[in-house]
Amino acid sequence: MSVITRIDGDCLVITIANPPVNALSQSVRIGLTKAFKQIEDNPNIKAAVLTGQGRFFSAGADIKEFGKGLLLPTLPETLSLIDQCRLPVVAALPGTALGGGLETVLACRYRLSSPAAKIGLPEVNLGLIPGAGGTQRLPRLIGMKAAAEFVISGKPVSAQKAHELGIIDDIIETNLLPRAIDFATSLIGQEPRQTVSHMPAPQDWSEEAYDALMIKTTAKARGQLSPVAALKAVKAACTLPFEKGMEAEREIFMECLASPQREGLIHGFFAQRQAKKIPDIDGVEPMPITSIGILGAGTMGRGIAMSCLSAGFSVKLYDVQPKALADGVSRITAMIDGNVKTRRMSTAQAEAAKANLTAIDDMTAFAGVDLVIEAIIEKMDVKTAVFKQLDVICKPDAILASNTSYLDINQIAAATSRPENVIGLHFFSPAHIMKLLEVIKTDKASPQSLASAFAFGGKLGKIAVLSGVCDGFIGNRILKAYRAEAEYLLEDGALPQDVDRVMREFGFAMGPFQVSDLAGLDIAWHNRRKEDDTRGPKVRYVVIADQLYDLGRLGQKTGAGWYDYKAGDRSPHISPLVNDLVLKASRDKNITRRVIEDDEIRERIIKIMATEGQAILDEGIALKASDIDLVMIHGYGFPKYRGGLMFYAAAQGILPSA
Repeated sequence: MSVITRIDGDCLVITIANPPVNALSQSVRIGLTKAFKQIEDNPNIKAAVLTGQGRFFSAGADIKEFGKGLLLPTLPETLSLIDQCRLPVVAALPGTALGGGLETVLACRYRLSSPAAKIGLPEVNLGLIPGAGGTQRLPRLIGMKAAAEFVISGKPVSAQKAHELGIIDDIIETNLLPRAIDFATSLIGQEPRQTVSHMPAPQDWSEEAYDALMIKTTAKARGQLSPVAALKAVKAACTLPFEKGMEAEREIFMECLASPQREGLIHGFFAQRQAKKIPDIDGVEPMPITSIGILGAGTMGRGIAMSCLSAGFSVKLYDVQPKALADGVSRITAMIDGNVKTRRMSTAQAEAAKANLTAIDDMTAFAGVDLVIEAIIEKMDVKTAVFKQLDVICKPDAILASNTSYLDINQIAAATSRPENVIGLHFFSPAHIMKLLEVIKTDKASPQSLASAFAFGGKLGKIAVLSGVCDGFIGNRILKAYRAEAEYLLEDGALPQDVDRVMREFGFAMGPFQVSDLAGLDIAWHNRRKEDDTRGPKVRYVVIADQLYDLGRLGQKTGAGWYDYKAGDRSPHISPLVNDLVLKASRDKNITRRVIEDDEIRERIIKIMATEGQAILDEGIALKASDIDLVMIHGYGFPKYRGGLMFYAAAQGILPSA
């Protein structure tokens, strides 16, 4: 049974029982319809509690129904029965209530929760808006501004935050369901409060406040339609009667449903699930990992350490330079304290994280750890020397991982007596914030090492994607092609600001030259020098970036790179000097510059990236096109609403469909 009912005294207890997450499938909606008809038909039922079985109230829509058309009864029809029930329905949340699950809760007159519950309306992340009254009830309950921010962000909040907002009436520490039944029974014979649908329009509504929110939302969305659509639906709640607002919400919902962006975002949703399905490790039991050794206390090492500490791992941090080690510990401690201030961590969690961090001045202290992650200078001789030491120091079953961005991990693995235990764990900076983790499979990596790496990534809350060994793996290899084509465009007739503007309009947060200035031109310069001896004479090579390096223009950190920067201001300003260098580069190669339209800039860049992605697939470096999509979205800022690089390229006919 998807919905279970039982009588407890005068109270009907209705339980959504559709494991694992109590999704609101058609069978659940039918079950709820029958349950509320039972209330209407039986006058002996004088109170009602609606809850969920297990750790979930309901995580919302059943993804198995995606693409199957309209299955009756719809959720809005079902929730109308709850809203209009002759009894004041009490919702009891044992845990998570997301999307349609939260909309169901909002249709109830009273809302009680366990401390463990999380609630949210994540539909915008799938290119949709809440479609069962979420945008109409929530503003009436907590006001326009709070509701708009809640719906637009799509981020879940804790039970405590929901209580502070006024979504949850009370948090019940223990015995949630018995106490909810007692509360529902106590309402018998009393005048119940009005349903949310009958509450007045939000008092904080004004055209001025709404317009300001719309400007902010549109800018932050960078072309994504669903956040803007969600805000329009919230406006309907503020300016229309409830039934008319529901009609407006449904109309906006259907528009989003028909949007290509919805297809792209749902593709990304399923891509995350598919990334975990790797034939070589299917059914392989991962090695338990509780203790981590991190080699290098620089930017990457600190970020990796913070990510591990936040996930509850014990961390030993080493750096060959005592000052760098001390500075690393100090900065990690500051990050932990910052998380407390921003409520990302409780005080207790912060203290536990600090206690789990140990600074060591000798690598022999790594002897007992389960996993060592190396995050030191990108020099092969240094890394191989370190791995030889780790091979001697670490216990036989410890996994040894490198965070290298480009180097051949097979060569690093060959420096040890345990190549089967050597893998790549390529974090993205800042490592404690960025969601992507490339797991690099060396030629001799064992299935258990890979399974352990994916389990570890999951505990960190990362999106782990498998990659084979090649220069730059998946992401940086495509990025290299992206940057090269962007520089070719400069020689052919574009300017840096032209290319950057077009790619921002496409949906990237920054264009390639802005990103280069942020990362530092010296990093790319060193990578190019590694290729000087192997670069063929017929390879097109653009010298502008080298000239900027020679001038000391290394990006934001020196106040000048592809752009000029003012002190204390990271905004890029067009540089006449750089534009002159671009024009000179064309003259030196006898290239006749021409006007390059925006469409050509965009299409050339996307095509070269997608072509490189296809080569990565053909070579077996990536298992699936959707894995490449995840890498580009979560590691390089490819607009997620376009579905990722390969999905977009196939949809646009740039590459043939898979």
